[in-house]
This record gives sequence, structure tokens and C-alpha cells, in this order.
Amino acid sequence: MDKKDTDFFSRVYELVRQVPYGKVTSYGAIARYLGAARSARMVGWAMNNVVDREDVPAHRVVNRVGLLTGKHHFGGTNLMQQLLENEGLVVVDDQIQDFDRHFWDPMKELGEPQ
Repeated sequence: MDKKDTDFFSRVYELVRQVPYGKVTSYGAIARYLGAARSARMVGWAMNNVVDREDVPAHRVVNRVGLLTGKHHFGGTNLMQQLLENEGLVVVDDQIQDFDRHFWDPMKELGEPQ
């Protein structure tokens, strides 16, 4: 991984740390906030490479419609779902219910990046 990727991953992790308990965001929302709107997959790669999941709550990052597309990167079969359910979210068939109510958009919540 080159320095540019490492810097991008660090910025992703910094933003994901700000997602509140009981809320979720999407790969695309993170990419847009970071000024890289076409880099949702790169955000996904960053989430796959999280070393300390207690420091970076990767379970709070899902796809644009609330699907737990990254769940296979968690230790247990249903660990991602369990973590979200522990925060009060309801997950049915790998999809967050009432996704719009739980969605945290960094552009709205944090404003334009500096």
C-alpha cells in the first residue's frame, strides 16, 4: 500500500470514529465527505483493513441501502449484525430496518470538510 492509500485510510478511520452509537453511514457517504465521491470501494478496502475494531467501529459502515456487505470481514458469522443490534438497530436478512432513520450523513452532521 502506498502513502496515498495509507493517508486516505487514516482519513476514513478518523471519520468512522465519529459515527455515533446507534447510527450507521455508508461507504459512499464517507467517500463524498472526503472529496473522493467515486471511491466508495476504496472506503470498503479501508474498512476491510481495520486492525482495531474497538477503536474504529467498522460495523457502522454499510452499503447505500443498508446492507451488511462487509459482514464476512468480521470474526463471527453474525458478529457485525450482533454489534449493530447491541446498539439498538434491527437487522433482517442482512439489511438494516428503518435505514433512513439510523443513517448518519457526515456532510449534514459535520458540514463541509475543512
